[in-house]
Amino acid sequence: MSISNPLSTVQTVSVKPVILPAPNRGDDLQVRVTAPVSGTDLPVILFAHGFGGSMSSEDPLVDEWTANGFVVVQPTFLDSRLVALPPTDARFPDIWKIRIDDLERIINDLDAVLASVPGLAERVDLGRLAVAGHSWGGQSVGMLVGARVIGADGQPGESRKDPRVKAAVLLATTGIGGDDLVPFAQENFSFMSPDFAQLDTPSLVVAGDHDQSQLSTRGPDWFTDVYFQSPGAQSLVTLFGAEHSLGGITGYNSTETTDENPAAVALTAAASVAFLKTILGIDAGAWGTLVATTAQDPAAAGRIDSK
Repeated sequence: MSISNPLSTVQTVSVKPVILPAPNRGDDLQVRVTAPVSGTDLPVILFAHGFGGSMSSEDPLVDEWTANGFVVVQPTFLDSRLVALPPTDARFPDIWKIRIDDLERIINDLDAVLASVPGLAERVDLGRLAVAGHSWGGQSVGMLVGARVIGADGQPGESRKDPRVKAAVLLATTGIGGDDLVPFAQENFSFMSPDFAQLDTPSLVVAGDHDQSQLSTRGPDWFTDVYFQSPGAQSLVTLFGAEHSLGGITGYNSTETTDENPAAVALTAAASVAFLKTILGIDAGAWGTLVATTAQDPAAAGRIDSK
């Protein structure tokens, strides 16, 4: 089980589904928008769920982000359990590409998406756009900040980097592929072979030191590859004892959580808020304060390393 829903004095509004027509996708794109009811010049986080998730995933993070003045936009991708796309569907091999198309569609139509909440579009600063993603979602948003996928020829594929994205938060994100993948993953998920050499947008990486993927031959360090191999990943939060749900970020009282730790969830949320506030020019001292406070806390749920 995961953490219980905390009490908050910040009023928010959430609208779903916001429908974006996508005739070439096969199913229209459904999106959720969550925002604080007050405030201006609000920054935006476009969040990508992991495999099987949906627009309703990661509420523990969404609640903290909106409480700190962020608007959160969440699509439901075709791999969601709610869509229930069978592996025999012709779109299945390209789901990873369609995910990126979905994210770009939302960015291109962000004004219309935000307009689903009356008065919100006028309160948002579109110049302060960040992306975040968990697991497979981390690889998806990573493509928007410069990561590429190594193809069958051993060379990095096309760049999908979007200059409108100013920062990223990469949570339990796929590491290097190739021989580091188990045979099943090599055969079925060959796209899990990222190249991080051109990921140069400021990014925060969060990983659990007990996160053992069944798709990788390596240990938990696999999820730190993006930090060590990309020029843009500036800091790494390592959560003590955390597995793939990072203490329970996937949802309140979620049966998916195998490593329940409210303190780890709280550190993930606080770190992402502080990092984005500093990178997006909202609070220059937020990140430094968070780093110092964490380093001085003997009971901290994790440690923070920076390049």
